[in-house]
Amino acid sequence: MKGIPVADRWFRSERLDDGVRLIWEHHLSPDVHCNIWFIEGRDRNLMFDSGMGVRSLKQELAFLSEKPVVCVAGHSHFDHMGGHWEFEERVGHAAEADIMAAPTCDNTLAADYIEPHHFSALPHDGFTCDSYRLKPAPLTRLVDEGDVIDLGDRVFRVLHVPGHSPGSIALLEEATGLLLSSDCLYDGNLLDELWHSNIPDYLESMARLKELNVRTVRPGHYDSFGKDRLKDLADDYIAGHRKPGCPND
Repeated sequence: MKGIPVADRWFRSERLDDGVRLIWEHHLSPDVHCNIWFIEGRDRNLMFDSGMGVRSLKQELAFLSEKPVVCVAGHSHFDHMGGHWEFEERVGHAAEADIMAAPTCDNTLAADYIEPHHFSALPHDGFTCDSYRLKPAPLTRLVDEGDVIDLGDRVFRVLHVPGHSPGSIALLEEATGLLLSSDCLYDGNLLDELWHSNIPDYLESMARLKELNVRTVRPGHYDSFGKDRLKDLADDYIAGHRKPGCPND
C-alpha cells in the first residue's frame, strides 16, 4: 500500500445529545467503518461494536479505561468485532459465538471487503490488506431475546434480530426509545446475501423493528434517524422481498 501515510490518530469521537458518544475509524471509508456506540453508566460503561481492531481503542481513547466496559457485539463481522479482544467482558449471541472465538478473514467477511481503496491512511507502518488478521475474542456472556444489560442507571433490552447474520442483536433502551441497531437496520444498502444471511429471518426482524416504540436509531453504519425513517426503511425492505413463500406476503 505504497504512498498511503500512517495515521497519527486512528479514532475520532463525538458526544451526542442523548448521552451517547460516537466513535469511528476516521481513515476508513464510510461503507467499511462501523459506528461504535459508547454509553457511560453509573456503575459501568457500554460499548456496542468495536471496529476492525487494527489499532488499540484503549490506547487512543482514555475514557474507555475509566470504568469497566461491557463490550457488546451486534454481530461477528470484521468491522464490528475486531476490537473486542481488548475488553474483559464480551457479550453476544450464541449463534455467532464460534466465530468470535475463532475469527478468520473468511468467516467474518474481511476477505471480501478489505481493499486498499478503503484506506486514506494506514493504522501502522507495514500494514497491508493481506496482512490483516483478527484476534480471537471469545464471548464471556451469551445473550438472547429479552435479556438485559444494566449499567446501573441505564438499562438496555436485547433484541434478537437475525437476517443480516444469524446472531444479529440490537439493544433497546425502553426508557428513552434509543435503539442501537448495528447492521440489522441502517439507512443504506442492507446486505442480505452474505454467507450466513437469511432473507425470511430478515423479513420477520423488519416486521418487529417497525413496531418498536423508538425515538432514535443509532445504526451500525451511516447517519442516525428517527422512528418515521425506521418504518420507511423496514417497509421498503419488506416490499422488495414480498413474494410467494415469504413471510408478510
